[in-house]
Amino acid sequence: MTAITNSTTQATTDAELLQRFGPIFDRIAAESVRREVERELPYAAIEELRAAGFGAVRLPLEHGGLGISIPQLLRLLVALGEADSNLVQILRAHFAFVEGRLVSDSEADRALWLPRIAAGAIFSAAMAERTEATRNTVTIRRTEDGPGWRVDGRKFYCTGTLYSDWIVASAMDGEDRVAVAIATDAPGVTRVDDWDGFGQRLTGSGTTVFENVPVAEEQILRRFNVDEARADTYITAFYQLFHLGALAGISRAVLRDATAFVQAKTRVFGVPGTSSPRQDPLVQRVVGRLSSLAFAAESIVDGVAQACQRAYEAKLAGTVTPAHYDEADIKAFQGQQVAIDLVLQATGLLFEVGGASATAEHRRLDRHWRNARTLASHNPAILREQALGDYYLNGVVPGQAWAARWKEAGRQARDEAAPPDAGDAPDAAGAPEPAAEALQHSPSP
Repeated sequence: MTAITNSTTQATTDAELLQRFGPIFDRIAAESVRREVERELPYAAIEELRAAGFGAVRLPLEHGGLGISIPQLLRLLVALGEADSNLVQILRAHFAFVEGRLVSDSEADRALWLPRIAAGAIFSAAMAERTEATRNTVTIRRTEDGPGWRVDGRKFYCTGTLYSDWIVASAMDGEDRVAVAIATDAPGVTRVDDWDGFGQRLTGSGTTVFENVPVAEEQILRRFNVDEARADTYITAFYQLFHLGALAGISRAVLRDATAFVQAKTRVFGVPGTSSPRQDPLVQRVVGRLSSLAFAAESIVDGVAQACQRAYEAKLAGTVTPAHYDEADIKAFQGQQVAIDLVLQATGLLFEVGGASATAEHRRLDRHWRNARTLASHNPAILREQALGDYYLNGVVPGQAWAARWKEAGRQARDEAAPPDAGDAPDAAGAPEPAAEALQHSPSP
């Protein structure tokens, strides 16, 4: 299989993408409230997207995809988020895995996984755990009676695993952290629908259990020691982009629902008899504000996507520098600070157009706030805000700060594991769960 390059082949246009996926998004949107009310997991929606090749849109044309850019992908995701924000989060780990393969330096890695992606395989991730401290308790060990490996343990917050064909999981082999791709139909894999968050209820972000799960050598994506420096990448920003894209989609859904609600109403509070709320200047003002909030959120997404695209193109051209990755991280962190407030404002302002009738349970307009608040709780914005301040005040780029924490966590993990007579080890919390973005890269050739 040939390397991925900056292709000069005409990529799929936005108009062609809309023609291909727009009707699917419309069908997803038409059923979104019913799914929310009945808590029906969107298996059918995922299958329709899979059949249409949605999971392969980033692959170059010559590899079976549509060759679209990161900004094009995010415009699609915003539209999908308007239809149902659950779907964007479900596919987040999938597209991160795809992106990791696109920039992989390993030809064998691409040869193994790109055809599967082109054929419709969907990937998810199992990284975090419900433990007393942030640590990785899932283990991978050599098979005693033959070739290959076995994986044991339990993960939580496993977004998308209910819908996927493969799970990218993090595991420990002694002091080595291992990223491994596990087939969801492998013996010993159990996926549990126990996510109980008040928002993003249909993402399948619950438990995944691995019990003596067989894994072949080729399924190991990356191995690195706890002391190993984190590789420079734009995947951190890429991951954050998905939350920003889902939030922007919610802002568009708020504008859509507010407009439809007002246009259907025939009375206004405080006005006797029949009236037309759409002609009310106060209602017009609210809807105008909602349109501006949606525009701002989408603009933020596009700015971060453009930065990621620049890093991607520089990586393929062999001209990438740390500055490319720093730019992507900083813009993603800045966008996160602002987009969250914009969208949460919109989800509350929505109710100013409708009075008490807007709170009717069958409308589920509150789902927009619940979903946005849940998305905003991922990758806490306050930590990113501090990282931005450290950058502007002290010149410490976010990637450097994370690398320092990673190294310290490795030291604490070893101290915690040391026997009691090994010295006065600090009361460490243990090594943090490996960042998912660090696990998307292939092993060194």
